[in-house]
Amino acid sequence: MKRPGLTEARLVEAAAELADASGLAAVTVSALARRFDVRPASIYSHIAGLDDLLDLTAALALRELADRLAEALPGKAGRDALFAFADTHRDYARAHPGRWQAAQRRVSPEDATTGGGVAIARSARAIMHGYGLSAEDEVHAVRLLGSAVNGFVALESGGGFDHSVPPAAESWNRVLDAVDTSLRNWPTAAAHSRIPTTD
Repeated sequence: MKRPGLTEARLVEAAAELADASGLAAVTVSALARRFDVRPASIYSHIAGLDDLLDLTAALALRELADRLAEALPGKAGRDALFAFADTHRDYARAHPGRWQAAQRRVSPEDATTGGGVAIARSARAIMHGYGLSAEDEVHAVRLLGSAVNGFVALESGGGFDHSVPPAAESWNRVLDAVDTSLRNWPTAAAHSRIPTTD
């Protein structure tokens, strides 16, 4: 039986808040039940289970990130757009670490074609188009950008840069400059074709 006032949206928002405060691993059905002072069965009246809850939390994070990109990117191109895209991701991850972690969850093929993730991917492709890359190379370039941004953020959030100098912010700018340089000097198909080796 559904408890009055308890909705899927409220549960997802509560899960996102709990993830930000205590980490994604802290998000459980039991934890939400305690938060709303209900039995776990009441939670299952609104969601299919923990995986469903985490997927919905990821979808929320992706929508929020897509909305931030929609505000940050208009009027920008090339290096400016690249930095705005990356900075928006990093700022969101620092403000909402649990939601960011949820957003890294693997999505189903169906979910991959809808929602905030699609908007984010389109924003990245638009940036690559501004560098004059072919449609095929845009895919490779988006993967490069995603690897640089997500990898850096993951290391930073995990404390990987806490005990070294210079500050992470300085490295962040250097990394993005390196990505920008790579995009402006993208190798041709002939340059990156592999030459077979012989024994």
